[in-house]
Amino acid sequence: MLPKIAGESNFSPTSKIWVYPISRRLTDAESEFVENQLQIFCKNWTAHNQELRAMGEVFENRLVILAVDESLAGASGCSIDKSVHFLEQLGERISADFFDRMTFGWLENETVKFGNLASFSAFVRSENFQPDTPMLNTLAKNRAEILEKFWVPFSESWQQRLV
Repeated sequence: MLPKIAGESNFSPTSKIWVYPISRRLTDAESEFVENQLQIFCKNWTAHNQELRAMGEVFENRLVILAVDESLAGASGCSIDKSVHFLEQLGERISADFFDRMTFGWLENETVKFGNLASFSAFVRSENFQPDTPMLNTLAKNRAEILEKFWVPFSESWQQRLV
């Protein structure tokens, strides 16, 4: 189970990725709204008046993923600031925080689960938890990492330092 960007072979493996965990599960209607807004934003996103080749998506109603193919034009500090400001405003519109770094994603019985530190810690103490439980790598930096390391075993994840 991978985000759409993984299948975008016309995006370079070095395409820059930003993964934004959402503070709550979006409804399907909210996810559709956010994806539509992301498409509009990405179509008009520029860096130093150069159009960026970008895409955005909502994954499992709990993550926003932005990608820029920097093989064509690189995202600058100002353009990244634009994306952050856009997501802040979008979050305000739907009462969700797209910058909740303490949202964890994992696979439990073939189902993607999300939760905060307390709920994830409870899962770690449960009988269903295994050291190789797949964790969502919200620190993936490029498309290659999405393809190869979007899901990593808990024992190799950044999250294992927190519980």
